[in-house]
Amino acid sequence: MWLLYAFGSSLFAGMTSILAKIGIKNTDSDLATALRTIVVLLFSWLMVFIVGSQHIIGTISSRSLVFLILSGCATGASWLCYFKALQLGDVNKVAPIDKSSTILTIILAFLFLGEKPSIWMGFGIVLLAAGTYLMIQKRESKHSDAKSKSWFFYAVLSAVFAALTSILGKIGIQGIESNLGTAIRTIVVLIMAWGIVLFRKKNALIKSIDKKSWIFITLSGFATGLSWLCYYRALQEGKASLVVPIDKLSIVVTIVFSRIFLNEKLSRKAFVGLLLVISGTMLLLF
Repeated sequence: MWLLYAFGSSLFAGMTSILAKIGIKNTDSDLATALRTIVVLLFSWLMVFIVGSQHIIGTISSRSLVFLILSGCATGASWLCYFKALQLGDVNKVAPIDKSSTILTIILAFLFLGEKPSIWMGFGIVLLAAGTYLMIQKRESKHSDAKSKSWFFYAVLSAVFAALTSILGKIGIQGIESNLGTAIRTIVVLIMAWGIVLFRKKNALIKSIDKKSWIFITLSGFATGLSWLCYYRALQEGKASLVVPIDKLSIVVTIVFSRIFLNEKLSRKAFVGLLLVISGTMLLLF
């Protein structure tokens, strides 16, 4: 059953990137992240009450709570970096770097969770790295400035924090109903996101958000909520080194949608890179 949840997570995660890209086009990325998190929080706690897991909050061990909080902090940092990268760069270049967090996740799962990688995983990691490299390569013009390149920095940070999120989340939700674990983590993300917004005094920008941006920010929040609920249910039942690669197949959904809705075209080199990323991801499942 975890396999279905993993693929569901992949589908909704792919939709999230496109919806968010449209929503933050005319909106500050930090503020958009904070607003989206409200939607995710409401959605996640709704699921908690639907399944009735709110009654076991008092039974959560201090160890699990600590790791859930750490996972929430890593998630918040990953989101802030990812949506900043999306605002500055093309979706079909930011997404591959973010999905490359799979490589670091597998390494961390081996070091801290005792999940031993197979020879197929080794080949998969090589293909993932090569494919990501091909997808983000682009000849820079002489007029390229630092701002146009900064998306890469934020995308890399997003990948690092995303990998930490998976490992910390895997440890934190052991023995806890997955919906409740997701809801608790989301509280941490909300506090972190709004803390940054208030510290930078970006809350005043809410008045300038147009109707279209509001709609897509909200929709991206719902997509994220659905992705999270599927992902952490899959993570609870399956191995992190298997769940994470399937979730990263969302890059296919993202690339297809970016072509349809954002008219972002892949070069021949980037398309070959995408095929390598997909092939590498599939090898990780052997």
